[in-house]
Amino acid sequence: MRTAFVTGTAGFVGFHLARLLLKEGFRVVGFDGMTDYYDVELKRQRHAILSENPHFTAHEAYLEDMDTLAAAVRDAKPEVIVHLAAQAGVRYSLENPRAYIDSNLVGTFNLLECAREFPPEHLLMASTSSVYGGETNMPFMEIQKADTQLTLYAATKKANESMAHSYAHLWKIPTTMFRFFTVYGPWGRPDMALFKFVKAGLEGKPIDVYNHGKMARDFTFVTDLVRGIRLLIDCPPPQVAERGISIHNDSLSAVAPHRVVNIGNSEQVTLLEFIDEIEAAIGTPIERNYMEMQMGDVPATWADTSLLHALTGYRPETSVRDGIRAFVDWYREHYRDSALAGARSA
Repeated sequence: MRTAFVTGTAGFVGFHLARLLLKEGFRVVGFDGMTDYYDVELKRQRHAILSENPHFTAHEAYLEDMDTLAAAVRDAKPEVIVHLAAQAGVRYSLENPRAYIDSNLVGTFNLLECAREFPPEHLLMASTSSVYGGETNMPFMEIQKADTQLTLYAATKKANESMAHSYAHLWKIPTTMFRFFTVYGPWGRPDMALFKFVKAGLEGKPIDVYNHGKMARDFTFVTDLVRGIRLLIDCPPPQVAERGISIHNDSLSAVAPHRVVNIGNSEQVTLLEFIDEIEAAIGTPIERNYMEMQMGDVPATWADTSLLHALTGYRPETSVRDGIRAFVDWYREHYRDSALAGARSA
């Protein structure tokens, strides 16, 4: 039984990844700070589900708490470390930038130090499509320059990529950075567009549509995303001296066992098409407040996933229609059950 040490297991992506790894026979050691950026009860519910599996254990502490983090990694002796914990949210970085420095820079530095002291067979770390920033040449490829980040959130994630590269070079730690593209699905974050739009639509309230809906995203269903991460676990970047046949357009570093991989659906969907699918799934139109573009936003994202496919043979393929319907089904069931539980305890 392999052990995976996963940070952020009470978070949206971390929860889904931990559940998949447990299903596939891993022992999973989780680490989460339970920050109050959004509903902590939702995070505790995720951990409660994971805790039903006897091969899951969890530590509750911030990444900035180096002593607790190091002790947890040392005791776990993981073959795999997957670093997903971070201060998320593009817009929130405009309101509370220090949270991103503390969690995404200091916290990630601590995690890298743990990987140096207790080297795993493979270190995998989350990045984001936001690092492409002002780039307009799409679909985005990992070998493109990505030096025009538009928010502090994106800047901290690009810094994480550089920090991880230096550790991979210095300490020979096989490291894969994966860039997410607008992840959505059941158990999603309440601050994300799909969650807010579905909630508003079911409550008969209007939604804010930025840039008058003239935006497009590469929406990626969460189970597709974590399947990609799971397959990448078994594809650690080789050491420089061990390399053989090269892969076309590989982002593999010339001086370190370090690689960047996009995980997206490889399809652009406009924001208006996305909202149309939500309306179809909930069975009612949603009033729309059309607004100007928000500061730090980008008009479009679109992933080239050729490298992911070359490494794993896998391409995410869940349609936005199917993914949105799965989320709406989960939302209705989850909050119906929560309301019933509240009524019983009242």
